[in-house]
Amino acid sequence: MTAPDASSSPRSTPDYSATAGGLAAAPAPAAAPEAVRVETTHVVQPGLAAVPRRSNAGLVIAAVIGFIVLALVMLFVLAYLFVGLGPAGVIIGALMALVPLGIVFWGIRWIDRWEPEPRGALVFAFLWGAGVSVLIALVVDAEIQNVIAAAGLGDFGTEFFGAAIQAPIVEELGKGLGVLLLFFAVRRHFDGPVDGIVYSAWVAGGFAFTENILYFGNELVSGGVPVEVFFIRGIMSPFAHVMFTAFIGAAIGYAAQRPGWFRGVVAFAIGSIPAILLHAFWNGALFFVNDFYGYYLLVQVPMFVVAVWLVSLLRKQERRVTFERLSEYAAVGWLHPDEVAMLSSPTGRRTAMAWARTHGLRAQMKAFIHDATRLAYARQRIVGDRDMIGAQADEAELLARVAASRHALRGTPA
Repeated sequence: MTAPDASSSPRSTPDYSATAGGLAAAPAPAAAPEAVRVETTHVVQPGLAAVPRRSNAGLVIAAVIGFIVLALVMLFVLAYLFVGLGPAGVIIGALMALVPLGIVFWGIRWIDRWEPEPRGALVFAFLWGAGVSVLIALVVDAEIQNVIAAAGLGDFGTEFFGAAIQAPIVEELGKGLGVLLLFFAVRRHFDGPVDGIVYSAWVAGGFAFTENILYFGNELVSGGVPVEVFFIRGIMSPFAHVMFTAFIGAAIGYAAQRPGWFRGVVAFAIGSIPAILLHAFWNGALFFVNDFYGYYLLVQVPMFVVAVWLVSLLRKQERRVTFERLSEYAAVGWLHPDEVAMLSSPTGRRTAMAWARTHGLRAQMKAFIHDATRLAYARQRIVGDRDMIGAQADEAELLARVAASRHALRGTPA
């Protein structure tokens, strides 16, 4: 596996993380055993089976309870949809809502590709968005409608208040609570703003999925054909909710880079402000803009482009962290320097996977890349003084897994 050229080195990427320039002084990794040091004089060698992963019984029990609660909430929301829209409205609306959902998940996969988050946590995030956050919005809406009716705001005032004030506040706080809960539940997999954006995107994607069923189904029930509403919500703005809630996820992700649990709560409050304001701006502008499509091209498209650019910078930061942390392990014999270059470069990873496929070693190489990336972030937690969440235990396990993965890879260096 050849190393990338110097121009693509992650060292040239600016540090946009919360720990930039302020990482705690941490001891160097323990030196690799002599057998490992001998093997890392070559890029890959044949060897042993993989090390089994540690299990956390407490976390498993909590996850089971959480998913049971989410399932019950989803059943209630589904019952609400079927009562309001009927079977045809729900089924057709859901099929149409799968289109923007697929677009959103394609985007999330691009963001989450470097250091994928646990699938269980992502499923939890989606179900929270599709169920719990929707239920919160429905309950609050039912209570506030009585207050609005008593206030006598009129039709325009009632509609504007609901769309531009009530919905942004209630929906963003409801979605953000799911991200905050994940911050506490899977702290060891919450390493920075990219992780926060990924979790918030899954929550927002779930919420938008249920909301789109309501919009499309209502149009069908009222006798219309939801062509325009599908085009606007499903094709033009599938990432709207993702962009709003991403502020909360990014803020909590930055807080996760420092020790302390209370930082996550403060970050949730801070991130909710721009999320609510952007949501309110999106909804409120529709009451005053005559040319929606012109407004969309001049305002919303540039906002989306800026968001993609910022996420791209954060993804480069992930590669820089991987390079710097794994270089520390290479210095004490756990990895070959060429492996560090390969593991911290998209091109290097693609080259390695192509080589592994030709030798029938795709699963082994995938495990090697995955565990080495997790190892880099376990080291980052140690350097950032966050060992109270089990970073050193993770490091010991992952060092064993990385060494075993290297053993399992067969063939001569590519």
